[in-house]
Amino acid sequence: MSISTLFDIARHFCVSDISSAIIPATRLSNILGSMHHGRPLTELSLKFLQEQNLIGLHLLATGQINYETFVAVAGPEFQARMLAAETERQAKAADLMAREAEWAAKYKRECDAAELARKARESDPKYIARMKNQALRRKYRLDFIDKPLFARMMGILRNIDSGSRLTVDDYIWLTTAAGEHFTEELQDAYHLREAEFFTEEYRRTQDPWNAVNASSHYRKCDHADAALELLDSVPAHRLKDPKTKAAVCTTRAGVMRDMGRLNDARHLGEQGHAFQPRDFRPCTLLGAVHMELGNFGEARNWYAQAEERGASTRIIDSELRAIFLRVDKAKRQAMRAFLLAEDPNRYRWVNDKHYRST
Repeated sequence: MSISTLFDIARHFCVSDISSAIIPATRLSNILGSMHHGRPLTELSLKFLQEQNLIGLHLLATGQINYETFVAVAGPEFQARMLAAETERQAKAADLMAREAEWAAKYKRECDAAELARKARESDPKYIARMKNQALRRKYRLDFIDKPLFARMMGILRNIDSGSRLTVDDYIWLTTAAGEHFTEELQDAYHLREAEFFTEEYRRTQDPWNAVNASSHYRKCDHADAALELLDSVPAHRLKDPKTKAAVCTTRAGVMRDMGRLNDARHLGEQGHAFQPRDFRPCTLLGAVHMELGNFGEARNWYAQAEERGASTRIIDSELRAIFLRVDKAKRQAMRAFLLAEDPNRYRWVNDKHYRST
């Protein structure tokens, strides 16, 4: 029997407000179905009607009243059930509102307590110091610091972050015992502080070597524009000897290389070499420039001259690795082939996973 039919039957017998009257296969819906089809009810069914306080239905089912009288009796029963249901609904709503108010009050108390605790915690000098330490470590990408190194490391971070230079001892310590913690961000800060110091020294003394030192540090922290501006400010009449001229030319060539102006870098490097033919620095610079230009034979010759003049194999190979990672894919393949043809043992690193995956 469909739900719509059950509802019609329940409405006929004035019990459509009772949910079990319109649900199939419930005891009440089965009783109503039997009454609808004129079938007599069992004693258990009649007793059920009495237990459910459906007096009118019981009287109708037992033949004590007719349908018209039943409707007159069932009406007040229906109204009484509706009133009881409404009273129960209101009681539940009031109870829910009371519980919600209690929850809201409890939540507010907890929030107020948490806020008081937060304010107390954040005003604690130890907490403030800890938060500053964490911010410093995040800034310099130091998520973890070995416990034995922590105190000195934090002192270095605070000093350099305040604009101070690293001491010689601290720099040596960072490049040896604490090498794992000398992050790129910290190195950039170190070179920037050094560059700022030598820039001020140049302005104070007008000594071109201070400009050269400042520019070298500016390059190492990706401030090529600042390096070029500083070198441009050095008047030609202060470049009095070949060594100074070579240093300025070579440093400027490095800046041009950083900016991707490789032909300018090559010309300046050649000038630096002409001023100081026995200095390896212009040679290593020209080796790097020619390598990036794809002039591998020229690069090899300049690197060979650099080694003859005192450049270490380690420094040259380190520079080659950096160039290999920086050039485009086609030039990298050509550079790999050239290096392996030159010395497959020395340059076997070009086939390492790290360099093949770039």
